[in-house]
Amino acid sequence: MIELSTTSAGQVSDLLAAGAVSSVELVQQVLARMEQVNPLVNAVANTRAEQALREAAASDEMRARGRTAGPLHGVPVTVKECFHAAGLPSSWGNPAFANAVVDADSAVVARLRAAGAILVGNTNLAFMLGDFGQCANEVYGVTANPWDRTRSPGGSSGGSAAAVAAGLSFLEYGSDVAGSIRIPAAFCGVYGLRPTVGTTPLSGFGLPGPTGPISELSYPISVGPMARSASDLRLALRVTAGPEGSAAHAYRWSLAPSRRERLADFRVGVVLDDPGCPVNDDLAEPLSVLVERLGTAGATIVHGWPPGIDPAAVYRAFGGHLEAFLAFQTGTGSLGDLVQHEQVRMAARAAWDRHFADIDVLVCPVNFTAAIPLDDLPMEERTIGSRSYFEQTFWISQPSLAGLPTVVAPVGHTAAGLPAAVQIIGPMHEDDTAITFAELLAELTGAYQPPPL
Repeated sequence: MIELSTTSAGQVSDLLAAGAVSSVELVQQVLARMEQVNPLVNAVANTRAEQALREAAASDEMRARGRTAGPLHGVPVTVKECFHAAGLPSSWGNPAFANAVVDADSAVVARLRAAGAILVGNTNLAFMLGDFGQCANEVYGVTANPWDRTRSPGGSSGGSAAAVAAGLSFLEYGSDVAGSIRIPAAFCGVYGLRPTVGTTPLSGFGLPGPTGPISELSYPISVGPMARSASDLRLALRVTAGPEGSAAHAYRWSLAPSRRERLADFRVGVVLDDPGCPVNDDLAEPLSVLVERLGTAGATIVHGWPPGIDPAAVYRAFGGHLEAFLAFQTGTGSLGDLVQHEQVRMAARAAWDRHFADIDVLVCPVNFTAAIPLDDLPMEERTIGSRSYFEQTFWISQPSLAGLPTVVAPVGHTAAGLPAAVQIIGPMHEDDTAITFAELLAELTGAYQPPPL
């Protein structure tokens, strides 16, 4: 029996290669755990048990003949319900599309399958991907945080993060416009990657029904993996990233190597707080401890935002771009202040580029708070203590506006026992620098820990 709540996708891939377990046995274990645990957290929306078992058997037969499809051969995975997967619904949590079963795979799902992964099902999400702090809809219900079922797993990829944390999947794929990978990863204590914008393909990641697909010109969206180890993020990115369609005839994508391989060699920018969005004391403490340990480990620490970055202006501009993105999807809205926001975006990208000439990564909070209580009020009426619900997008907006790769890594727990996490911002197109740094952080903070389910 494999320990489903702690084993990483890379580790289970090695076990499969060594013959220590079969893919059929793994899929059976995952399905059994889903029956046992999913009623507690409601992370998995739909399963494809019979198909997954058939594919696992074929995977085992293929391995017995001395052949493998790729680095995920025989590994059970799940994806967020908004990714098209043939034979599964893709309703985006909207009752109007509850029966919208799709007949073709999205690019991400197709590439996971081509690497040998076994798709076991898909996971819950916020209604129309419209909530960064919670995961609920009228089709599948509310997803709870595996660490505390009175609290949220985050949104909109809340089901994705909860499934990984609860041992219901070895690897997940989510989407991030306004923190929808990063906030759930932080709330549930798992690793998450928002890749450099444009790195992973968006085809088959489309709104249901007649509204049609999301254009690749919709720059705020980035889709990426969630996992129980930083190395799994690298593994997933390598099998899913790169151009598609006509662009694939012109160029190839490869993962640029990390700038550094030892913590002592990293030049680390640090911002642990900001008057525009003060971090709660219970979360600030483990983040401060992390920075102290980084210094002790020999990393070069440089405090402060990059010169030329005004975090409040970035936050406002990102909000403007989100409004433009929504207008693009619905066909309504006007240019308004978009030109001004675009000027801030390009200035921010240039400032980050200059900063990363001397700094390798920048570490900052993901959110001002750890996992928040579940709340069924309309979003505009919600508060977190005395603070606005919408303040949760302040910290995630900083790398998002410039389209930078960002890894969320668990770094311990608050005094109340909730996961604490950091956001690791890397140079554009140097995703592996941020991934490697997250991987090395485990030396200081300990590896991923499973929730007490």
